[in-house]
Amino acid sequence: MKNRTALAMASLIAALMGVGCASGPSVAELNTLTDKIIQASFRSEGIAKVERVTATDETNRACSQADASGQRIDEQTAKTIEESNFKSIRWPTDGQFLGDWKQGEAIAQSGRGLTWTDDAQAPNGGNCYNCHQIDKKEISFGTIGPSLYNYGKIRGVTDPSSPDAKAMVEYTWGKIWNAKAYNACSNMPRAGHMGILNETQVRHIVALLLDPKSPVNQ
Repeated sequence: MKNRTALAMASLIAALMGVGCASGPSVAELNTLTDKIIQASFRSEGIAKVERVTATDETNRACSQADASGQRIDEQTAKTIEESNFKSIRWPTDGQFLGDWKQGEAIAQSGRGLTWTDDAQAPNGGNCYNCHQIDKKEISFGTIGPSLYNYGKIRGVTDPSSPDAKAMVEYTWGKIWNAKAYNACSNMPRAGHMGILNETQVRHIVALLLDPKSPVNQ
C-alpha cells in the first residue's frame, strides 16, 4: 500500500511539473490525479467504503470546486443546488415531526457510528455536540456551527404542536434532513439525506430543539 501511494504521489508531482509553471494544471487534471491517489491510499473496510471519499454528487462537486478556486458559487448555482436538495427532503411519513426530546438529547450527544468497526445495523449518533452548543451546562462543544441553546425559545416556539409553530417545525426538520436545501454549501452533514440518521432519530432531535421542556430551551 505504501509503495502504491508513493508511486501515485510521484506521478502527481511529475504531472504537475510537466504541465509547466506558466499555465498550471487544469481542474480536470487535478481531479484525475487526486482520484488516483485516493484509490491507491484508501481501501474499503467493514462498512467504511472507499466510495465515501470518491463518490460525489453535483452539490458537493460545485461547492468543492468553488472552495478550490477560492471563490463563492454564484447566486444562480446556489439557488439551483438548494432547490434540488429541497426536493430530496423526506418529510415524516406519519406527519409527526416531534418525538421524545430525551432520546433526541442522547442522539445529539452521541458520536458513534460509521467507522469500519461499527455494526451497520446499529443506529448512528447525531454527533451534534461536535459542532454546536446544545445545553447551557456543557463545557465542551464545537463551534463550527452556531449555538443551539435556546433554539426554540429564541424563535418564539412555546407550543411546537400549534399551527403558529408549523413553519419553524418544518424548517427544523428540513435543516436536519438536508441542510444544503437551505444553504447550498453548508458544512452541516445532510443527516437524513445521506442515511446518517433515520426518520425516527430526526423526529427526536426536532423535539430536542423545539420542546419547551428540553434543556435546549431552559
